[in-house]
Amino acid sequence: MKIYLKTEDEIELMRQANQLVGKTLGELAKHIKPGVTTLQLDKIADEFIRDHGAVPTFKGFPNPYGGPFPASICTSVNDVVVHGVPNERTVLKEGDIISVDCGTLLNEFNGDSCYTFCVGEVSDEVKQLLKTTKESLYLGIGQAVAGNHLGDISSAVQDHCEAQGYGIVRELTGHGIGREMHEDPQVPNYGRRGNGVMLKAGMCIAIEPMITMGDRSIWLDQDRWTIRTRDGKPAAHFEHTIVIRRGKAEILSSFEEVEQVEGHLY
Repeated sequence: MKIYLKTEDEIELMRQANQLVGKTLGELAKHIKPGVTTLQLDKIADEFIRDHGAVPTFKGFPNPYGGPFPASICTSVNDVVVHGVPNERTVLKEGDIISVDCGTLLNEFNGDSCYTFCVGEVSDEVKQLLKTTKESLYLGIGQAVAGNHLGDISSAVQDHCEAQGYGIVRELTGHGIGREMHEDPQVPNYGRRGNGVMLKAGMCIAIEPMITMGDRSIWLDQDRWTIRTRDGKPAAHFEHTIVIRRGKAEILSSFEEVEQVEGHLY
């Protein structure tokens, strides 16, 4: 395992890439409503990212199970946990949820963040899933302090979500990030306090709880990208890229632009 600690200059470049991801998600928030296709959202994101001098990292991303990713964002609707492929057949409808995962490459550094949006009015049960998942992200970030261990982040996420009876997807994790989208270490959403790699100042990681309303079992769809819950129940996914500091972690990505459009729904 090779973990790269970032310099302050590198962290500034990562901040810029991640802020662009936040702005892209904020732009998409204006368009997420019933009747819109996920392919339309992809085109909006692709144009927005390129207009700001960056490249969408996900486009052409390699796949160990099949062909490279064909789009610029992942659009995961309802029972899709992650890696939903934008297409013209998936039309958003009232009561849906959609997780939009977005990555940018700007000045040789990557940004990565995800937000689960409500499409119109969603049920209170689904809102609670989203609220808990988002809370668990920030509880995990609260443990991301130099001198702590990866397991401190993982257990904070797991304990909060399992207390509500939700499932923690085991096969998918957060990750280190920098010049590469996926660097060491992996950042699981389950684990034990005090276990795993010790966190050091300058480590940049993406923390991303992927939480299911029902059972945690998942399956890979025939497109070899889309990962769904096995029981067909909804899943939520929130992600921030952060840098470890000696005190409180610094969040490099941002939900501010999304929340200015969407408001605080939960």
